[in-house]
Amino acid sequence: MNQEEMKSAVQRMQEYIDTHLLERITLKQLSDSAGYSPWHAARIFKENTGKTPFDYMRSVRLSRAALVLRDANPRIIDVALDFVFDSHEGFTRAFSKEFGISPKRYRQSTPPIQLFLPEKVFDSYRAIQKGGMKMNEKKAEKKTKSIFVQVIERPARKVLLKRGIRATEYFGYCEEVGCDVWPLLTSVKEALYEPVGMWLPKSLIKEGTSEYVQGVELPLDYGNQIPDGYELMELPPCMMMIFQGEPYDDEDFMEAIDEVWQHIEKFDPEIYGYQWNREAAPRFQLAPMGYRGYIEAIPVAALHK
Repeated sequence: MNQEEMKSAVQRMQEYIDTHLLERITLKQLSDSAGYSPWHAARIFKENTGKTPFDYMRSVRLSRAALVLRDANPRIIDVALDFVFDSHEGFTRAFSKEFGISPKRYRQSTPPIQLFLPEKVFDSYRAIQKGGMKMNEKKAEKKTKSIFVQVIERPARKVLLKRGIRATEYFGYCEEVGCDVWPLLTSVKEALYEPVGMWLPKSLIKEGTSEYVQGVELPLDYGNQIPDGYELMELPPCMMMIFQGEPYDDEDFMEAIDEVWQHIEKFDPEIYGYQWNREAAPRFQLAPMGYRGYIEAIPVAALHK
């Protein structure tokens, strides 16, 4: 079995788990979806995800259950049974072990927690393979893509963020900090918008820390817990110019980012009556998702005539 075949088999098991998450799933059912024996399927699954199939299922179920508790007010026993736990006690033990807080206390205060949001193994593999080219390399006979541009206002707000050391972009940041920042940011109930990757202006970079960080914007009255290693910063109101590329196949995300970056490099904001105002706020990028196109935002100020 080559790498591509193995990772495709593991992703089929991941997708089977997603589809049948609220049902009991046996190793035989998972191995059938992969097309291999139960022993071989379990082995390659752990090799590629770092978890056994049943540990993986439990972590996914607990994270989905946490979001239900965060966003609604159901009975804990109902959530436990919905996510295939046999009892209130068993669910509470598993939840407390996973997140360090009981489901009852979590529902009451909803502090940021480390959700388990696994990537699809085969999709990630294909993206890395295709991403071997340099970001600024151009494909021959590349089709010109449309970039949608608009200006939005961001209110005064706070941002919960985690700094790196020297990182100036996403991959360097992940090497320094790890890949577990996004799941925690996603758990924050009070978030104004989805989590973002940010390039901080010079005035907000602390000595010995990175330009690139990840964070989530929050209301000014946010008063919940600040996780270890994170900090809370206040940002003034600002205007952001948003650049959004065309939808793309997820495995082509690096090319999609490059297309938007090339457009920004040549773009003159005065066409819209604005000028760059890069020290006013962090430039940010949303998580690349093919269905909506790559999205990035740069702070601007109106030109006074």
